Amino acid sequence: MVAKGEQAVKTIGLILAGGVGSRFWPLSRKNYPKQVLKLVGDREMINLTIDRCDPFITGTDMHIITNREQAALLAEITGGRIPSGNIFIEPCGRNTAPCMLYSLMKLAKKYGDAVVCVLSADQAIKDEHEFRKVLKNGAEYAACHDSIVAIGIVPTFPSTGYGYIKKGQRQEAPFDLYRVEQFVEKPCQAKAEEYIGSGGYLWNSGMFIFRLSAALGMFLRHMPDMYSSMQPLAEKLGTSEEEPLLGEIYPCLERISFDYGIMEKERNISVIPGDFGWSDIGAWNTLDDIMPADEQQNIIRADHLGIDTTGCVIFSDDNRLIATLGITDLVIVSTGDSLLICPRDRAQEIRKLTDLLEKHNRRDLL
Repeated sequence: MVAKGEQAVKTIGLILAGGVGSRFWPLSRKNYPKQVLKLVGDREMINLTIDRCDPFITGTDMHIITNREQAALLAEITGGRIPSGNIFIEPCGRNTAPCMLYSLMKLAKKYGDAVVCVLSADQAIKDEHEFRKVLKNGAEYAACHDSIVAIGIVPTFPSTGYGYIKKGQRQEAPFDLYRVEQFVEKPCQAKAEEYIGSGGYLWNSGMFIFRLSAALGMFLRHMPDMYSSMQPLAEKLGTSEEEPLLGEIYPCLERISFDYGIMEKERNISVIPGDFGWSDIGAWNTLDDIMPADEQQNIIRADHLGIDTTGCVIFSDDNRLIATLGITDLVIVSTGDSLLICPRDRAQEIRKLTDLLEKHNRRDLL
């Protein structure tokens, strides 16, 4: 889609990897978050994210933005896949808009202009060939337009756990592409069924594509105070003065997400549907999206013996035997210092337990 005589714009990747994944407690911890767990096969989630983009985006052009607590661990786990200098570190958590702006400034310093594919560190994708095809189509469109291209997922059931994107008018492109009419928050069951029935909605994957220059222009238009506050940093990037100056500026920035700060305000957003076996893997009870169950509909990764055990999720990272008798639809997760047992249909509430641990000053278990 690059016009004749124009130079192709390089495509690079940016993985957002600062979260904890508290709904996967007790396996996921602040210093050992969900993105470094081996929930799918024998590779960590972050490495699956890097690997599935290759060869469209190679490791040398893949970047990660994370926090101080996780940076060293991510560097160790991804070692050999990406250069250590491609891991950007935010000095404190301020949500996704500040970390995106900092990352874009770093990338603009390195590349000038480029197409950026923003990815999540902890999603599962079954058809990686189709995923790369969608990524390539979106990148080619973004290279020629001052717009954001969101990747929407063709829904397979009326989920109440995902946000939705309402498709608008079809765009002129050699593949399916639509104007985004509306971003919709997680709906109730009735609304979710209505969305699926209409055929006009996609799940919001949280993945999107844009050109660096276009995105920085959006920050200037929609978040001028944040953009202005970060400008003194531009000349210090890549120098010994970058880290201390960032440490002064960053904690004063507004705590706001990229979705609210930019996506909700920007009118020039398109969506490309993706049908490649996507799963957000949000909690223990969603693992059946990515892992086969046994004949009793159990998902087990543990030393386990069971009688009359059905519909359970059983995980362990220690050597203890887990024996079960006459149980149904439970989540059981055993680690060296903790044991979680809860009904499978309440696994989305595990964050309440981590909040309770925080309240009782049990930070050693977080």
